[in-house]
Amino acid sequence: MLLEQLSVELPPAIRSLMRRRLSPPEYANFCAVRLFSIAYRSQELRIRGYLALPPAESPRPAPALIFNRGGVGERGALTPYTAAATIGLYASWGYVAIASQYRGAGGSEGREEWGGAELEDILALLPILESLPEVDPERIGVIGGSRGGMLTLQLLRRCSRFRAAVVIGAPTMLHALPPTDPLYRTLLRFLPEGSSPMHEAAERSAVLWAHELCKQTPLLVMHGTGDRRVPAEHALYLGLALQRALHPYKLILYDNADHVLAGRWAESTADLRWWVDHYVRDRAPLPRVGPHGA
Repeated sequence: MLLEQLSVELPPAIRSLMRRRLSPPEYANFCAVRLFSIAYRSQELRIRGYLALPPAESPRPAPALIFNRGGVGERGALTPYTAAATIGLYASWGYVAIASQYRGAGGSEGREEWGGAELEDILALLPILESLPEVDPERIGVIGGSRGGMLTLQLLRRCSRFRAAVVIGAPTMLHALPPTDPLYRTLLRFLPEGSSPMHEAAERSAVLWAHELCKQTPLLVMHGTGDRRVPAEHALYLGLALQRALHPYKLILYDNADHVLAGRWAESTADLRWWVDHYVRDRAPLPRVGPHGA
């Protein structure tokens, strides 16, 4: 349940940005979004996050999306600007959208982790969504970028509640990285004392357990070929693992795009929106997998 829900004004800077990016009707919908700072309980910890509700005239009950942010520390925590740019945009499409700051960051209690117990903070968002009268609990999807993409894959290993999922720039093969790799060093920073780095890296490497992901959740994998933080090979090897596992998926590599798909915003946003509209909002049947056709 929600412990706190405080209204947040859409920052003028994000309004200005969206005015340039969106059509006039899309921009009007964006400005009608209601953004809130929230607090809730997860494993006895007080966790902070954001909630965005679609324009009041949107159809009810609405589909919903969980957004899993990337980044570490306070620099990675959501702000009103970044919350509006992500879940605020999704809400303008007619979704109830919610995001966690995760434990140990953004004003949340607890110790920050990186692919560990903050998974519980995300799972704790599901009963919140299900309790909101605006939400259709049978139409919930999940989106994650970078670290949040890694967490999204971990969610699909544990949970079958999502009608569709999207990961953007997600690390998927930490187990294969040398100890000097920046991603591996990030993992080491947040491991509990006495834990096994090899085991923890494998638990965060979806290429090893792609066959365990919920096959009822079609997965869109998006990655930039110019990504310096998480090389595109992570998406390629995940695609191969999904293909072998007969998991319903789509892999899109954006040429000359970086970690956040900068420069391909309009194209990648349209691809993401089609995926969630098709499988979450419209409850489209799963695509066929395995060899078929001519």
